[in-house]
Amino acid sequence: MSEATLIDRLRRIGWRGESLPSGGLRLARVVAQHRAGYELHDGEHLFGAQPAGHFLKRGLDPAERPAVGDFVEFEPGAPPHIQKVLARRTVLARAAAGERYERQVIATNIDYVLVLTGLDGDFNPSRIERYLSLIEDSGARPVVLLSKLDQTEDAADRVAELRGRLPGEVPVHAINGKDPASTAVLAEYLRPGDSAVLVGSSGAGKSTLTNTLLGVDRMATSAVRAHDSRGRHTTTHRALLQLPTGGCLIDTPGMRELKLTGDENLDLFADIDELAELCRFADCGHGSEPGCAVQEALDNGGLSAERWRNYLKLRDEREDQAATLE
Repeated sequence: MSEATLIDRLRRIGWRGESLPSGGLRLARVVAQHRAGYELHDGEHLFGAQPAGHFLKRGLDPAERPAVGDFVEFEPGAPPHIQKVLARRTVLARAAAGERYERQVIATNIDYVLVLTGLDGDFNPSRIERYLSLIEDSGARPVVLLSKLDQTEDAADRVAELRGRLPGEVPVHAINGKDPASTAVLAEYLRPGDSAVLVGSSGAGKSTLTNTLLGVDRMATSAVRAHDSRGRHTTTHRALLQLPTGGCLIDTPGMRELKLTGDENLDLFADIDELAELCRFADCGHGSEPGCAVQEALDNGGLSAERWRNYLKLRDEREDQAATLE
């Protein structure tokens, strides 16, 4: 098989390169990770693989190990062994849960991060701002999806509320994840060769949306609790799926904890920083100081108290995490 044919095949799963590895190694993309190993796809075949020994060394930064979305060079065999992770053009990561600082890679080589939140009790603008803070340095573009449009009568109000808190360039779509006509708006983010990762809480409707985009009921779904709109983890591991549109979608388990890494710029709150520059005193603590532009905006409704509190929470968390890295 010619190199051109192999490259064309790899482009189906998001490959952007112009050449293939030499020395007997082959190229594939990591589509799933399990305790027992990895699943790779070469654009035509899905197969299992194991990491080479150097990926298992104690003390190795977990972020250097293969992750879902990575393009890797592997050595054919029984089983194949992953020898090298190629340079990542984008990386979505968070700080792993627990007291010990550790960066956890969620997905790599993605073009879009689809942040899914239900329009039911799952709706939480502050949590969406947290997601966007994690996404801003990933290299991927955020897209906010508000699901369960068929289960609410105040969708327009909630979209307007969210639109007032987010930068204008962030797309916001209210959808019914069960309706192909409603989810057709996502086609522009799932074009041939593009990759997106779907993130959100358990019960937000990620598996339902994934099934609709696939056109088949491939992902397990479950009911949510009525009192808090939360569901069980029906998706148990990250997995990359090829869609009929030609794009690739990485589905992820529901995330209960979203810890900042310490590298975030919090550009999402640039308007608050601009307000702070207007304060009379350069060292204004934005409390009871005279001439505080932030307090004036809070008093006149130009800045919501909830958004201000969330900014302070994220800023302090980022600084704590950054101190951990030093």
